[in-house]
Amino acid sequence: MGLTGSRVRRSLALMWRGMRSHPGIYALAVGASAIFGALTVGVSRAVGWATDAVVVPAIAGDEVARDRVWLGGLVLAAVALTLALSVAGRRIWAGFGVVRIQADHRTALTRQYLRLPASWHRAHPAGQLLNHTTSDTEAATGVFNPLPFALGVVVMIGVSIGMLLTIDPWLALAALAVIPVTVAVNAVYQRHMSPAVTRAQRLRGDVADAAHESFEAALLVKSLGTEGREEERFDARTQELRAANVRVGIVRSLFDPVIQTLPAVGTLLVLAIGTWRISTGDVVAGDIVTAAYLLTMMTVPVQAFGWVLGELPRALVGYERIAQVVDSTGALAYGDARLPQTPGQAGLAVRLDGVGVDVPAISGARGRTITLLDSVDVDVEPGTTVAVVGTTGAGKTTLVSLLARLSDPTRGHVLLDGVDARTLADGEIPAHVAFVTQTTFIFEDTVRGNVTLADEGAPGAPSDDDVWEALRLARLEDTVRELAGGLDAPLGERGANLSGGQRQRLAIARALVRAPRLLVLDDATSAVDPRVEQEILRGLADRADERAAGQAASGTGSGAGRRSGTTVIMVAYRMSSVALADRVIHVDGGRVVDTGTHDELMARDAGYRELATAYEVETERREQERADAAAAGVLDDELEEVAG
Repeated sequence: MGLTGSRVRRSLALMWRGMRSHPGIYALAVGASAIFGALTVGVSRAVGWATDAVVVPAIAGDEVARDRVWLGGLVLAAVALTLALSVAGRRIWAGFGVVRIQADHRTALTRQYLRLPASWHRAHPAGQLLNHTTSDTEAATGVFNPLPFALGVVVMIGVSIGMLLTIDPWLALAALAVIPVTVAVNAVYQRHMSPAVTRAQRLRGDVADAAHESFEAALLVKSLGTEGREEERFDARTQELRAANVRVGIVRSLFDPVIQTLPAVGTLLVLAIGTWRISTGDVVAGDIVTAAYLLTMMTVPVQAFGWVLGELPRALVGYERIAQVVDSTGALAYGDARLPQTPGQAGLAVRLDGVGVDVPAISGARGRTITLLDSVDVDVEPGTTVAVVGTTGAGKTTLVSLLARLSDPTRGHVLLDGVDARTLADGEIPAHVAFVTQTTFIFEDTVRGNVTLADEGAPGAPSDDDVWEALRLARLEDTVRELAGGLDAPLGERGANLSGGQRQRLAIARALVRAPRLLVLDDATSAVDPRVEQEILRGLADRADERAAGQAASGTGSGAGRRSGTTVIMVAYRMSSVALADRVIHVDGGRVVDTGTHDELMARDAGYRELATAYEVETERREQERADAAAAGVLDDELEEVAG
């Protein structure tokens, strides 16, 4: 989507791409404008004819000429009506073209936002991304409003030049003298306008980003009383934007009057040259009227080109900012492979084979990277529950995010049921893998809408029975039944009607209602009461056992030793929950230190044992401090009594 070459070449490419995207609409718009231009020239010729054939003879007393006055008026009225219709057509079709190009840009941006991985989004503020779809899109398409008019009146200019040449070459030369001056003025304008617009567009994104952060952090700002600081921060950004917009306005205000004055200067020049030519007898009064009227009418096309030239710098900046996003690399590529279908939709088998993840360093030497994971080898049996444990920054979130393919590993392979995740078709992983993060987003919708993420009654949407079952497994069923409206109860913006733990349980229900074969919980129960967390995990295990028993009874089991429940991989910190897992993976420094059951790791892994007992050790330390403080208080009292 990006443009290359000089400013002129990029400007021409921008306009051509826009019109080529909707050729039918712009053919109508430019055609209507061309009709307008041709008829405008016709009016000038009619005015010249009326001057020589009607007005001058009538003033001289010609009765025949006086009787033909109505004919001149009728001709002018017919041309004026056609002019009005052509203007209306040009504006209507140009408006359609602009809004459709804007829709194209916004669709391309949204599609790319959805394709790009989470790592790309973390490096780009949300305010800037919103600004691309609003201010940048409007800037990139502003040139297409006057463009059909400017192109259509090329016909008018061409016919006018031809007519002037037939009237008198000297008059034509005087009229065309404004064109090179216009080109020179525009060159100066572009040189000063482009940097000013670039800065203004960037600052619009900064202001949008600051506003977005303030909205997102409203609770934090209110609770800490930092409203004044936020106001000052936002005011500083807006003042910078104001100064940048003033700069753009100053440059534009100097350019527009010059462009609009040039046709008037040309008209004066034509009148001066025409007076001389009349005195020599080479032209008549009607020719001068025609030439002057033509040049007066050329004020409109010259202004149209001025509008185009005035919008081009801003359009180029907006378009190139959009192109940077659309042309961004890093979007995940998909293959055409499918996951094998197993009886009863058994849990997925997961294997990480020599996985490593490197990311660019935020600062430092160019090309320097940071290793988040290195040489990770993990095998997870289908239908089992696995806990991933480690200190903060050990690489747990990076590891589990690979399973939902939020990003791809730099080295190695992620295999789901033996199929490389990179080769799976688009939509295959979301159909089988559900990922729940610690940070939960709740839409301003009903409970049903937030769980199903689908319109009610839409094909393939989960039924209400499925929703209630998911809520039961997430231990949120009773809470929802108490809400006025049940599944139809509105939850407010970001789930304002729910507590933090309830929002997390709703997110778990959102994942469970899809009956995933792999459920990934990235510390998704951190705000949930420990007792409820264990109930949820036990509920998942019980459902797996029920499915296994049912399939065994019906003879549709998935093989000896293979559990048919959902495979669960969870990042966890509470040892009471970790102990419920079939297997534990200890991660430290981006590497897998050890794997095994909780008891096995407690016996042989000192690092894991330290993590597992950290809470108990901290509790004992605090209890000892309280006991020591109490003993010290008693001793102080006894010493005071002795001293007394």
